[in-house]
Amino acid sequence: MKDLAMIIKLMILEKRDIFYSIIFGFIAGITAVGLFAASGYLISKAALTPPFYTLIILTSSVKLLGITKAIARYAERYFSHRATFTILSNLRVAFFNKLEPLAPGIFHKYRSGDLLSRVVGDVETLQHFFLRVFYPPIVLLLVFISTILFTAFFSIYVAIVLLVGLLLTVFVVPALFARKQVKIDRRVREQRGELSTEAAEFLNGFRDLKIYQKLDEKEQHLIQSSDAYINDQEQENINKLTSQSVNAFMSLIVSWCVLALGAYLVFDGQLEGILLAMLVMISLTVFEDAGPMAVFPIHYQDSKRAANRLSAVVEHENEDGIINGDKALSQSDHAFPIYMENVSFSFPDEPRQTLRNIDLKLPAGSKTALVGPSGSGKSTLFQLLLKMNHTDQGDIQLDGLSINQIEQESIWANLNVVLQENHFFFGTVRSNLLIADETLTDPEMEAALAKVELDYLSLGDAVYEKGENLSGGEKQRLAIARTMLKNAHIWLLDEPTSSVDALAEETIYRHLFDQAEHDTLVLISHRLRNLEKMDQIIVMDHGKIIESGTFAELMQQQGYLYEMKQIEKDLL
Repeated sequence: MKDLAMIIKLMILEKRDIFYSIIFGFIAGITAVGLFAASGYLISKAALTPPFYTLIILTSSVKLLGITKAIARYAERYFSHRATFTILSNLRVAFFNKLEPLAPGIFHKYRSGDLLSRVVGDVETLQHFFLRVFYPPIVLLLVFISTILFTAFFSIYVAIVLLVGLLLTVFVVPALFARKQVKIDRRVREQRGELSTEAAEFLNGFRDLKIYQKLDEKEQHLIQSSDAYINDQEQENINKLTSQSVNAFMSLIVSWCVLALGAYLVFDGQLEGILLAMLVMISLTVFEDAGPMAVFPIHYQDSKRAANRLSAVVEHENEDGIINGDKALSQSDHAFPIYMENVSFSFPDEPRQTLRNIDLKLPAGSKTALVGPSGSGKSTLFQLLLKMNHTDQGDIQLDGLSINQIEQESIWANLNVVLQENHFFFGTVRSNLLIADETLTDPEMEAALAKVELDYLSLGDAVYEKGENLSGGEKQRLAIARTMLKNAHIWLLDEPTSSVDALAEETIYRHLFDQAEHDTLVLISHRLRNLEKMDQIIVMDHGKIIESGTFAELMQQQGYLYEMKQIEKDLL
């Protein structure tokens, strides 16, 4: 039940609708039994030509019970479904609130298609927990106990037969099919995750698959995943229908037993013959509510597994050391220092350490360049500063506070960030710039575009999804313009001009350094120009700092940076 704790907590919030569902479900069930019992008694009584008023009373009772059953059943469906939809809505919000702080590091552990399968498929599966698992057994037991007690007044033997039928249809038959269903459900979930992953990769890599003429091959993999998923779904439904059919057959056998036993008791003089039809009608009706119990263990295991897959994403991640702080960085008009002490980091399930024993001091207002070959850990270091990943050991301090104590949103609010890949939303240039600050005016945005040499773009120009209608250089310059408009005082720039020509790069850096004159700035760059302006240069290789100092100091040492600078001169 631990895995279902989240949904149970959300159910408690809807306790009023749950209470109404149980009450009206019981009323609908017991009136259905009473309706058929009265009908059976009415048929038997009518055959004996009783007084006319007796038939009127019995007929009126039957009509009243029929109307009551219809109203109660409608109310039960209304409140139960309203509770279910509300619980599902709250579950999606609660799950997203737990998932959102884990991004983007969560994608290192789970593939996007698998996450989509959990967020959509597993959440939808949990709708059956309330409708098929939680309250139906309560209603069934209340109806069955009431019916058995009522039947015991007329024949204890018939009551015992109904009790045996209850045990068979509610416990024995469902348990037999539940074990097989557990294995099938496991395969269904695995195949659904595989299908979602294949579909996501097929759509995201469609262009590359066409270029390399691998589209048909990938499409076949997708079709195979789809066929496997469909086959497992068929097996799942066949097992459910078989369970329900066997349960219905057992209910019918119990009714035949009631008929045979009742006939014997009438013949033996232990039961009035007029009651036989009533008891048979009761046995036929009371087991109508036992039908859904055939799939109760199936839905229970289904819900438990779905809840486990969801909690595995959010709860286990937090157990692995992800700390969401409760303190906020003060948004001031000046920069603050950043320190890293003995920081090491490796990606999940990867033995190789991406960063090893990093000690770094970035004084307030300093300008620092991180250089080194690809894969040396520079971008990973940025992700740690953004609290998108979390250190295996060591500590990072921002303005004197440990990063583990600081809220993520507070960190991001104080940073100007340009990453290697920047997302652009479908809309206009204006809407994508307003992400930096919704109060920006058109002249301010136009001035920022001019600084990055995008003044030929109009604020009303369209931007397609992911900026598909922009070149690589235009995307980078638009990202820089958006960052300039944010006006924070800590700059993290990861290859901001790698796709920009040299002349435009000089102009952009001039405006950047003018705006960040008194700010803390950290620049990752493979190009070794403008390094003379930096207060310190950190050279990284294989996750370690191998050199640090000013440009003049490192050139005098004639180490890695000196060699790279000589190679760059020869190429130019």
